[in-house]
Amino acid sequence: MKKINNQFLGRGKNNAPREVLRNVYESAQVVRSGKHLTTVNELCDQIPALRPEVLGAAVEELMTFGTFGANKILSEEDKGAPLAAVASLAFHLPLCMARWYPYKIPSQIEVDIESEYYSGTLYVNGIARGDKILIVDDTLSTGGTMVALIEAVRKAGADVVGAVAVVEKVANEGHDFVWIKTGVDVKSCMKIDVTEFGVTVLDDSESNADKQPLTSFLK
Repeated sequence: MKKINNQFLGRGKNNAPREVLRNVYESAQVVRSGKHLTTVNELCDQIPALRPEVLGAAVEELMTFGTFGANKILSEEDKGAPLAAVASLAFHLPLCMARWYPYKIPSQIEVDIESEYYSGTLYVNGIARGDKILIVDDTLSTGGTMVALIEAVRKAGADVVGAVAVVEKVANEGHDFVWIKTGVDVKSCMKIDVTEFGVTVLDDSESNADKQPLTSFLK
């Protein structure tokens, strides 16, 4: 993999990537979405407008997990598209995108989804039999989106070699739900607690346990 341009990822700024993300989430608005509390924030919702250094900080945090030997990235279009596009550039891996609407083509994979804010069908294209897929998402909440993405990969005859999220909302127990349903251990960069009073960033010692130094896989 080619070395990533530090300025492109937002390095050289006064704040470390983790502090950039902490500030984004601690200043996020909180709204109720059905049964759950949802953050409205710069990274996922572009409210306020998404700064390059925030997007770069998120991808740089994801990069510390490595590529898991993947040959493609998969994400969902609704909130994950900006993050996934930059991750594709950073990892030098082709990007597959899951969408909430179909294209009438034979290769399309359809799976049911029930997430924090959406229930219906997820449509996935671009995955071939034998592919090794790294799933990248902005948020792990209830785990519904991640389970649907994993099921789509397996339905295509491909393998999920890794699954990563920038943020995990621990109270919604999505990590355990995904593990029970699929056997996939989703890695998250930062864990948060969301209440009607705001967002608290939790101790990150556990979420950092599996991370590698950035230089260990950049060439």
